[in-house]
Amino acid sequence: MTTRIFASPARYVQGADIIDQLGEQLATLGKSAFIIADETTWKIVGEKASAAMQGKTEFHHEEFNGEASKNEISRLAELARSKGADLIVGMGGGKAMDTAKGTADDLGLPVAIVPTIASTDAPCSALSVIYTDQGVFEGYRFYNKNPDLVIVDTRICAQAPARLFASGIADGLATNVEAQAVLKSRSKTMVSGAPTIAGIAIAEACEKTLLTYGEAAYAAVKEGLVTPAVEAVVEASTLLSGLGFENGGLAGAHAIHNGFTALDGDIHHLTHGEKVAYGTLVQMVLEQRPEEDVFKFIKLYRAIGMPVTLKELHLENAPREDLKKVGDLANSESDTLRNLATDLSADDIADAILAVDTLAKKAA
Repeated sequence: MTTRIFASPARYVQGADIIDQLGEQLATLGKSAFIIADETTWKIVGEKASAAMQGKTEFHHEEFNGEASKNEISRLAELARSKGADLIVGMGGGKAMDTAKGTADDLGLPVAIVPTIASTDAPCSALSVIYTDQGVFEGYRFYNKNPDLVIVDTRICAQAPARLFASGIADGLATNVEAQAVLKSRSKTMVSGAPTIAGIAIAEACEKTLLTYGEAAYAAVKEGLVTPAVEAVVEASTLLSGLGFENGGLAGAHAIHNGFTALDGDIHHLTHGEKVAYGTLVQMVLEQRPEEDVFKFIKLYRAIGMPVTLKELHLENAPREDLKKVGDLANSESDTLRNLATDLSADDIADAILAVDTLAKKAA
């Protein structure tokens, strides 16, 4: 029988204003931190982070160029080595975090992840999504351990654009949909084992939490508020979704998202979660889920501003051949669509993409 594996970060810390503890948290891992954060992120948290590290740990900030590519990881690893860093810190969104994980792995150093937006499930995982320098999906890079520390300041996350918070909800809602598909097909998870009872339970809790509190939390974040609903949704989008997708596995939703990178145009102005939202609906269509299940997701997606039609994806005029390109890339050997089914064609994917648009209009 297939070995069961469960993976998780060594330590997860969440709370309002928890950034004030950054220095003492990092000091348990190293004495010289190399911080990877883009210009926007550093403008938001740089002052608070610097004050929190004063007298606790030395640090050097290096600007992230925006793409989680092999070249960027190599560039930052060389810089961190030259600075004598003994700890890598990734701050910001998913690509910065994935780049930090790759940099730390190249150097054999511990890594701490400090998300400033609750927009993806990347912080807790032992993998990075790698793109070309032009932003086209290339594949997954796996590591032999999860981050040593994840520290999530909900005050900072609540001050970020509500659109990004909603994107985290959408990304998290894919977790159980994909985990259940992996369980049904007896495929392997992202840690190359069979799904554990714990992993599936976490994925289910993630979905329940987001469906129950997602809309209320989104409304609170639009006002910059940290409420119990916001705390619950941040935990679900970050910790539960991260543990759930890694230990439950990925299937169609994220493969369709990756397939969208084959296209040009305004779709690339959408967030990761916005494209995953549509990909989740595509997977549900391919699974022949009951309409009421699909409509339940569409209802929440609409309430939090996620795209559910081709027009909202900026693909209303896309020729069928473009939709088949999405299917071809999603069905590549390096992706996870085959955890859903092994006999899907590019035409099947194109039909499902079009069917979601029809269902969304029906649900209006």
